[in-house]
Amino acid sequence: MTARVAIFDLDGTLIDSDAALTAPFVALGVAPEDVTFGHVLADECARLGIGLTAYLDHYDPTAARPFPGVEQLVASLGRWAVCSNKHPRSGHDELARLGWTPEIACFSDAFDGPKQLGPVLAAMGLTADEVVFIGDTGHDRACAHLVGCEFVLAGWNPRAEPHPGDRVAMHPAEVRTILAG
Repeated sequence: MTARVAIFDLDGTLIDSDAALTAPFVALGVAPEDVTFGHVLADECARLGIGLTAYLDHYDPTAARPFPGVEQLVASLGRWAVCSNKHPRSGHDELARLGWTPEIACFSDAFDGPKQLGPVLAAMGLTADEVVFIGDTGHDRACAHLVGCEFVLAGWNPRAEPHPGDRVAMHPAEVRTILAG
């Protein structure tokens, strides 16, 4: 069997970004416990009554750090991609800062609504059985199931909650074994 290609969510999967994502909301007067994760940023801003531009102006793209082991994982991969609800401005800034060059990086501007794997698969010329989607939220799980690809929960994020039937990787190094089949 040929090794499958990894498609990653970004926030909460490759980078530990909860504090970085919350900080602009807090600076704009939102209580930290009111912030939720895994959504299109524009939707979360609207829900919390914050302007998208104001949020982006307060966002620090240098604040989020890769989870331990992620940099080694990414460096070891040939083909890989990012599929994220993150705003493209901060998403591309973070990828550039980290020196990561996925084959495809699709952010919120690439989708009509929340992220979808279909455009990523089409851009890469791959089918669902040729990829594994690694994420940390229920929405990530639903994205994988919608196209019929394998989902792996990023168990290295302590906020990730496994559901029955989830394949869970507790460390990024486990992803290489999963991709090999």
